[in-house]
Amino acid sequence: MVGSALMRRLAQEDVTLLTADHSELDLRDQAEVFDWFAKKTPQAVFLAAAKVGGIVANNTLRAEFLYDNLAIAANVIHAAYLNGVQKLMFLGSSCIYPKLATQPLREEYMLTGPLEPTNEPYAIAKIAGIKMVEGYRSQYGADFISVMPTNLYGPGDNYHPEYSHVVAALIRRFHEAKLSGTGNVVVWGTGTPRREFLYVDEMADACVHLMKVYSDRALVNIGRGEDISIAEFAQHVARVVGYTGTISYDPSRPAGTPRKLLDVRHLAALGWRARTSLEEGIALAYRAYLNERPQAAAE
Repeated sequence: MVGSALMRRLAQEDVTLLTADHSELDLRDQAEVFDWFAKKTPQAVFLAAAKVGGIVANNTLRAEFLYDNLAIAANVIHAAYLNGVQKLMFLGSSCIYPKLATQPLREEYMLTGPLEPTNEPYAIAKIAGIKMVEGYRSQYGADFISVMPTNLYGPGDNYHPEYSHVVAALIRRFHEAKLSGTGNVVVWGTGTPRREFLYVDEMADACVHLMKVYSDRALVNIGRGEDISIAEFAQHVARVVGYTGTISYDPSRPAGTPRKLLDVRHLAALGWRARTSLEEGIALAYRAYLNERPQAAAE
């Protein structure tokens, strides 16, 4: 999802895009990564690749989330340095911040308290990547930077019934309920946790903007600077999808961090603000779901 959004945005720039899919390059394999960088010699790198998933995936596939993401970060960052990449952007995640940190989350809050247990492996891998970027900047003078996107959604999302993020999960659940005439949709958790959501193409635009204007050690949050409860968000999604039944909540299911809102003052000071409203973004995401899943649209 993130990589595709970056490609759409970079297509608007005067650049030559160098990409490789999983069949061509396994970023967990150091030899493959080093060989690719030596042959392609990219000038700039957006490191968006990661093993990602929703709360169940993070909590179930803990070894994979830790190993895969550590390997990806270590291999790509070191290969970029060895091959003289002029600039690299490492994309982290807002889950790097402590579970009970003061809201909104400021960049300096990283490593000031315990992480949310369900996604701790992913967060630790991302923190390691951030620290690698800092280390290569301080030791070697590499112009490597880190950004922390908030919760993202949009084209290319994963709609797996168990392992998807909340936005994709709700879009699929409400769509299928609408088609089947199901009178009630159950949403995980209590509905009270608050989350910030950013349309993925906006994230890509922010990344390109920062790649052009920012060069410093401090990481930069990317988000809207506004949050909403899961219950309110579910109602938004139901309205866009056209589901008119009831919504209930299952508190036995994991809910994650009580609140996760990014402080985006640093980003605003650098000249970028989000423009896509939540309603508009959900509508675009639902349209993408129907386009990417022809059987869903046909139904």
